[in-house]
Amino acid sequence: MTLLRQNAAFRNLWLARLVSFLGDSLGLMALILYVADRAGTGAAVGMLLLAGDFAPTLVGPVAGALADRLHRRRVMIACDVLQGFVVAAIVAFQPPLVALLPLVAVRAALSTTFQPAARSALPDLVNDADLDRANALLGFGTWGLDAAGPLLALVLVPLLGVRGILAVDAASFVFALPFLLGLPPLGPAARDVTPSLRADVRDGIRYVWTHRFVRVLVLGFAAVVLVGAVDDVALVLFAKGALGGGDALASLLYAGSGIGLLAGFLLLARSRRGLSAPVALLAGFVVTNAATSLTGATRIAFVAVLMQVGRGLGIALVEVGHNVLVARAVPAHLRGRVFANLYAALGVAAGIAYLVGGRLVDATTPRAALVVSGLLGLGVVAVMATRLPPAPPGTPPAPR
Repeated sequence: MTLLRQNAAFRNLWLARLVSFLGDSLGLMALILYVADRAGTGAAVGMLLLAGDFAPTLVGPVAGALADRLHRRRVMIACDVLQGFVVAAIVAFQPPLVALLPLVAVRAALSTTFQPAARSALPDLVNDADLDRANALLGFGTWGLDAAGPLLALVLVPLLGVRGILAVDAASFVFALPFLLGLPPLGPAARDVTPSLRADVRDGIRYVWTHRFVRVLVLGFAAVVLVGAVDDVALVLFAKGALGGGDALASLLYAGSGIGLLAGFLLLARSRRGLSAPVALLAGFVVTNAATSLTGATRIAFVAVLMQVGRGLGIALVEVGHNVLVARAVPAHLRGRVFANLYAALGVAAGIAYLVGGRLVDATTPRAALVVSGLLGLGVVAVMATRLPPAPPGTPPAPR
């Protein structure tokens, strides 16, 4: 936590993400419960998640190019304001599913544009030696709040309803704005020439495809998500069906992975030892997929929650591992595009998983989908471990 106390710029970024991500987590949980109650099928839940994860891949490469070309603080502020307007529209009009999905997709596209700008700026805010702890703290303040969102939704949905929870989500972007305004300018990375936006997009895709380490990282990560994202579709139906619970148990299962994320990020942020990013990445994949299979195998709700906590611990390792690897191995003027293309690949993989996984859950059982998903994921990780070359040293940023 010393980094937060001593580095005001990083603290502003951390607080901005903490506030808005808490609102996001609340809103997503409310929408999942709403769609599950109204439609009652894995396919409907899958379509909601598809809109949030697959649609942004259409703008991913462009979003990365913008992050490398423009002032990143301005990009983050614009995305924050526009996301607030989109969520406010959902609150005001309460659209049916057919209209809700495009709004969710637009909001996700704006989030996709925000992420590479924020991630590529991180090496400019902290020393290279602090990158692992900074990523862990940023994860603690963002993805770690997956725990708080479902737990708060458990309490607030009966009181406020879906509309009230989404109003809280919209307000979170307003509260995050002053922290983004407190960031330094964060101009584009210096480079010899400034080609067109189309050339930037093309160069970013070419770099990912021709750079062996980055290519294996992106394709391997996407393959793990392709077979593992079924967990997000099956979990709510697994809780209500095989485990005989209701909304409360479903919220606890989603919260379990969030609790694991919080614990994992906190442990990594407080660690005084250097982080081996490739080991953290692969170990995180193993833990995550093993926990998914064991969740589906159990018939005891408490054990299922514990397995989801373990899954969260694995995700924390993956998050810190891949962010540190990209920050250290990729040149500064390409980081935004590499991050964006990585997120686009993950979005495509998750979208296919949601589309196929929802129908797989309906055709078989949520239990079978969870077990098979985790086992396939472990197989993919084994292949990735044999293909991933040593991480290049890269060019670390100058100490600040």
